[in-house]
Amino acid sequence: MSAAEGLRIEPIIGLEVHVQLATRTKMFCGCPLEFGAEPNARVCAVCLGLPGALPVINRLAVEYAIRTGLALQCRIATHTRWDRKSYYYPDLPKNYQISQYAAPLCLDGHFELPHDHVIRKVRIRRAHLEEDAGKNLHDTPGVTAIDLNRAGTPLLEIVTEPDLRSADEAREFAVQLQRLVHYLHVSEANMQMGQMRFEPNINVRISCDGREHLTPIVEVKNLNSFRALHAAIEYEVQRQVQEWLEDGRTAASGNKSNRGWDDERGITLPQREKEEAHDYRYFTDPDIPALSIDPEWVARMRDEMPELPLTRSERIVAEYKVSPRDAPAIAGDRATADLLDHAAEAGGDKQILGKHFLSFWSAHANQRGTTIAGLGVSAEHMGELARLQRDGLINATAAGQIAEALLGGGDGPPASPRQIAERLGLLQSRDEDLIAEWVAAALAANARAVEDARGNPKKMQAARGFLTGQVMKLSGGKADPRIVAELIDRQLGR
Repeated sequence: MSAAEGLRIEPIIGLEVHVQLATRTKMFCGCPLEFGAEPNARVCAVCLGLPGALPVINRLAVEYAIRTGLALQCRIATHTRWDRKSYYYPDLPKNYQISQYAAPLCLDGHFELPHDHVIRKVRIRRAHLEEDAGKNLHDTPGVTAIDLNRAGTPLLEIVTEPDLRSADEAREFAVQLQRLVHYLHVSEANMQMGQMRFEPNINVRISCDGREHLTPIVEVKNLNSFRALHAAIEYEVQRQVQEWLEDGRTAASGNKSNRGWDDERGITLPQREKEEAHDYRYFTDPDIPALSIDPEWVARMRDEMPELPLTRSERIVAEYKVSPRDAPAIAGDRATADLLDHAAEAGGDKQILGKHFLSFWSAHANQRGTTIAGLGVSAEHMGELARLQRDGLINATAAGQIAEALLGGGDGPPASPRQIAERLGLLQSRDEDLIAEWVAAALAANARAVEDARGNPKKMQAARGFLTGQVMKLSGGKADPRIVAELIDRQLGR
């Protein structure tokens, strides 16, 4: 909540999220999905709505919807059906959209949203399948062209309850939902390609003089970035409060409206009054049979459900000693999180692996525009590298050098981390007699530091660190630091 001009203001936000499912073909026909194809080149009689053409359900789209519903803790319907949502628009050739109104596939779920160091539960009202419309093109002045390649694309519409209370929360929900559907491999969720779009429903609860007032609900249409979602909500909350101050208008039946977001001007603009359900004249599609969902099929998908990002993040924090802030960067990419676990199974020290993933492996992935899993280094090699450092055979700096060599490529099978360490002369010496000679030489050459380390409480720690550095310098970085520390303590009489 916030206060302004003596008012208590609480935004009330629900989200409708359209997620394009990662199928190879459209929802009700065999036309391939191809972003950037020649306009109107990926169409057929079904997605053009030609007379006599009959739709056939895409089974994989149904499966992806169920998998998402399970991850959102939804109840999966045993029976569902398809409805026609009637409205006329140039990019909708049938003059209706096939959707699920009366009997959605997924119901009554929730999403656990980590935000501001707490986990909030955002209720999911429904998640249902539908087909996308085409696209209006305004590239030529005075002319609107239509590209129907997108018409019939399978969409999963996820509808939350109005449980979000700020633009920050809404943006974080959108970010986490994108990570989830990508993690489940049900959608690429690439917003630049229109594969994920947001439509927030926004109004404001205003408390004044012991009374509460609700502003009319506004739906902002077709936002395709997290930044636009956040900015549109922030602007709309301020606009609604100001409008209420001017006219006192409150929420009532029939006064919902749709607005669009003008990204350049940073404002929302009116589009039309928002339709109610009866305006769309929903009725059961007579060309598509009702769908019965086999409970055993759902049970198999539930059993196959991977460990989800939030739970996985918590485990990575506990097992790999990664900070709660950094863990989602690993857990958010399923292949990378799997690689981390496989590297640990291959014998890598978990705490060292966590440090490696967040330091040089992450840096190399960012430089190459890929994920850590996309680097192509095997779990066995990552595990061996962490094990070499744990056993004191290499130091952290050498580990980074070896990682870079592992990415070097070349013909033939890649060398192992140990082979690379031997070739580059990076293995640390554990020969106590040799290290003792380096320690003796360092202490002999630095009598003042030895004196401070033995008898000056203020300089003792710094002097000891200096002597350790001198030993490492004499050894060329090859002395095992733990043995160096033990021998220095012994020489200093500790």
